[in-house]
Amino acid sequence: MDTATESLPATTRMGAVRLTVADLERSLGYYGREVGLELLSRDGGRARLGAGRTELLELVEEPGARPARNHTGLYHFALLVPERADLARWLAHAARERIALLGMSDHFVSEAIYLTDPDGHGIEIYCDRPREIWEGQVMSRMTTEPLDVASLLAELDDPATAPFDGLPAGTDMGHVHLQVADVPTSVSFYRDVLGFDLMAELFGTAAFFGAGGYHHHVGANVWHSRGAQPPPDGTAALREATVVLPDAAERDQVAGRVADAGQEPEPRPDGVLVRDPSGINLLLAAPV
Repeated sequence: MDTATESLPATTRMGAVRLTVADLERSLGYYGREVGLELLSRDGGRARLGAGRTELLELVEEPGARPARNHTGLYHFALLVPERADLARWLAHAARERIALLGMSDHFVSEAIYLTDPDGHGIEIYCDRPREIWEGQVMSRMTTEPLDVASLLAELDDPATAPFDGLPAGTDMGHVHLQVADVPTSVSFYRDVLGFDLMAELFGTAAFFGAGGYHHHVGANVWHSRGAQPPPDGTAALREATVVLPDAAERDQVAGRVADAGQEPEPRPDGVLVRDPSGINLLLAAPV
């Protein structure tokens, strides 16, 4: 790090993402059939989804909510599957079911497939390359190249018949990529206040932050949001992303740094809510 701020513990990770959706039934169908998440619980207009009983997503219905366009907030959330063969099985499923994709990329550190839900929320499904391949090289080597689809599908005996029973247990919220109003102020917050390490920066248009040497837990870009304001009420948007610290003491230490920087964190039963310089809600949490 370039400042005296203490780095976040290596075991820091991302937790559940909470989204506003216009039609909960439609979203549950999409995330179940297309993405492969399981419904963990539902209470009226709220539903929790995950994989292997781990919560990854909470959907909150606001009927008539409009997709967010060119506002600060979510660029995409990224579901990290445990093995390359898991990503291959998901891609084979997508091909058989004719699921619309936005793209497929090789980032050197990972292989990724992109799509979008019915409300315009961006989704990435990805697997990491072995850490020994990329560790220490994120700043110089993380890139975007076409995905070698043939090589990925070669993980399977027969992509046409490979079973897909949903995303596997062990799937995590690998990272959350945000649209921000300004990259330098985002660096000042995520690195110098929260304590993430700055892992890579792209010509002042994007920055990537990680803990424990991970290539990134948070991405921040201005590709579609330069100078934009937070989305207005009635928008299908990111409600909050969760940063999971190892324990309550570490969580409170980070919240204290946010308070020292002039913000008043909001204690909640499930953690402490803070906001980044673009007004994006972040829940600082600890394992229960």
